[in-house]
Amino acid sequence: MALPGRSAVKELDPAFAEMAAVSFRLAQSGPELTAREAALVNLVADVCEQTLGMPFELHVQSALETGLDADDLRELIRFVSYDSGYPAALAALERLAEVERTHGLPGPAGPVPEVDASGTGSQIPAEVRAQASALDQGFADYMDLQSRIRAGISRFTGRERAFATLTVDVLYQTLQESFEAHVGRALTAGATPAQIRAVVRATAPFGMARTWRALIVLGTVLTD
Repeated sequence: MALPGRSAVKELDPAFAEMAAVSFRLAQSGPELTAREAALVNLVADVCEQTLGMPFELHVQSALETGLDADDLRELIRFVSYDSGYPAALAALERLAEVERTHGLPGPAGPVPEVDASGTGSQIPAEVRAQASALDQGFADYMDLQSRIRAGISRFTGRERAFATLTVDVLYQTLQESFEAHVGRALTAGATPAQIRAVVRATAPFGMARTWRALIVLGTVLTD
């Protein structure tokens, strides 16, 4: 059984369907982002916004059309959970399983990944860790834990992971320390300034004012 598809939006309101279609196309088309990357932006935005009804179904459909599978979608939700918040991620996981059951889609097939919850170490840059420690050591320890339990993520590239976290920053308007760190992560992963701008621009259909503000801040970060 297939997902209901974009025709369902037209049945609700044909004018709105056209407005949404042209808006997403303009904001997310272009050479900077792949279709897979645009799909990741949309899914992460749905988690942050908790738009888990028809918008989420449509974005799951788009993601599957790019070649992502059920295991990929779960890994993405697990990855962004520390930034989006675990309750928001849990709601998205619950909804994803419901969509799969309702429409007869394949569920996860891969092994359950191991979680390094009791180890040591961190992939967080030393400068960021030092800043967190100066604020509160318990919070810095929590950040290290989040880094460790995501160390085994392998289905997404460093660039894709950076794009996902940038999307969270725009949607939550966390445009200070975390935004700067995630821009740095994207650059380290090989993304160009134009590609980073394209990620931010791709969030515009989820709220233009937030994207506008994020682009202003991005301009200062990229020129530092």
